[in-house]
Amino acid sequence: MIIVITGPTGVGKTKLSIELAKYYHAEIINADSMQVYKELDIGTAKVKEEEKENIPHHLFDICEVEDIYTVYDYQKDCRAMIKTLQEKNTNIIIVGGTGLYIKAALYDYRFKEESSLDEYENLTNQEIIDKIKEYNVEVNSHINNRRRLVRQLNKLEHDLVTEKTGNTPLYDFKIIGLTTDRETLYQKINDRVDQMMEEGLLNEVEELYQKNIHSKAIMTGIGYKELYQYFEHQCTLEDAINKIKQNSRRYAKRQYTFLKHQFDVKWFETNYDNFHQTVTEVISYLDQN
Repeated sequence: MIIVITGPTGVGKTKLSIELAKYYHAEIINADSMQVYKELDIGTAKVKEEEKENIPHHLFDICEVEDIYTVYDYQKDCRAMIKTLQEKNTNIIIVGGTGLYIKAALYDYRFKEESSLDEYENLTNQEIIDKIKEYNVEVNSHINNRRRLVRQLNKLEHDLVTEKTGNTPLYDFKIIGLTTDRETLYQKINDRVDQMMEEGLLNEVEELYQKNIHSKAIMTGIGYKELYQYFEHQCTLEDAINKIKQNSRRYAKRQYTFLKHQFDVKWFETNYDNFHQTVTEVISYLDQN
């Protein structure tokens, strides 16, 4: 059995993955493009050791923050992990909000050899345009045409994209999506950023800044790029925090768009007051289908 848990940031995916892993005796595979990196813990809302409840977690903390880890890398690593777990007859739960990772791992999504593709999910359209201009070329798309902007930047950075963006599933799996109304989601996102600051996000980012790390993960990661601007005196701390909240909300909106257009998702409303009820509803659905 393969269960995919996805949805925008802040809806309880990690919590649901733990509960389902206990119920189905499953192991968990990460599908979040930032949680593959070591040292990026608080800002990525990475699952804490005490939250894991002795459930094996895979593809978390697998590369250094200075490394460039692409969706092509993830495709190979995730499929290898699925093969390993299936050979042990172990149920699998894939959890994360990076839709392109899920697509590349589970569908007939082919890359030209040694090539990679990036969705630049943590960059705004304007930031993508700014990166394109760094190559001294004309931007050939409107600022609102994100797909074409992404394609142009990919071609500049990787000189290629995909051979086939097939929609044929390679495995038998079910995709569970958690959702909530926009007002609640945005408030949860704002509250979570405040909680991250209380948990020490500023110190986490400052340690990376003091090491003079300016890798792709840092310079595109929400929560990191904004606080780097603060440390470089480009904005106040209050402005940086507000930018983190704003960029997180925009990212959630882009996640919804991708997930709804790319996958057949069974959506469940997150019950924040009684999360056990949400868990029960999901298990009931899975057991009946």
